[in-house]
Amino acid sequence: MLTVLVLYYSRHGNTRQLARHIARGIEQVDGCEAKLRTVAEINAQGQTDELPLTGDPIVTLEDLKQCAGVALGSPVRFGNMAAPLKHFIDSTSTEWLSGTLIGKPASVFTSSSSMHGGQETTLQSMMLPLLHHGMLVVGVPYSEPLLHTTQHGGTPYGASHLNNENNKTIHSNEATLAQALGKRLSTIALKLNG
Repeated sequence: MLTVLVLYYSRHGNTRQLARHIARGIEQVDGCEAKLRTVAEINAQGQTDELPLTGDPIVTLEDLKQCAGVALGSPVRFGNMAAPLKHFIDSTSTEWLSGTLIGKPASVFTSSSSMHGGQETTLQSMMLPLLHHGMLVVGVPYSEPLLHTTQHGGTPYGASHLNNENNKTIHSNEATLAQALGKRLSTIALKLNG
């Protein structure tokens, strides 16, 4: 059984909801299972708190070593990933030097509270360290019909959610695209390990 890590930071729960839809997509592929993990919160002194904001466990570096692929998610913070996720990624220098993630597939996902709040730049900012780790970045191809018609979240760069006054919960289009991304990520992980 291949494990695909779904690693995210979520302050208000929207990114966590997307993570769960991606996990559902991963588990639609026989031979793959999703492992949901979050990152530690950063306190006012710039130190991490060991208690997660959500019910999912805090990620460890061992989780990276054991996974066959990674889905990385963060809410939008000024067009970039949130500091707690970046803080964890900055701690992976040893894995970068040893090549732990080279050749593994990866995808990204995000949530924002405004239409033009920086979803695509946030997705791209999360791709950069994945590329430095030698990972194979996987997006949502236009063969997914909803990508052509959605008026909600979803981009070719990765799954997304628009959380504004009209869309407080994950829209069915966003859920479907997130699951499609998870399924595609685990299918590629399976092929690479076949």
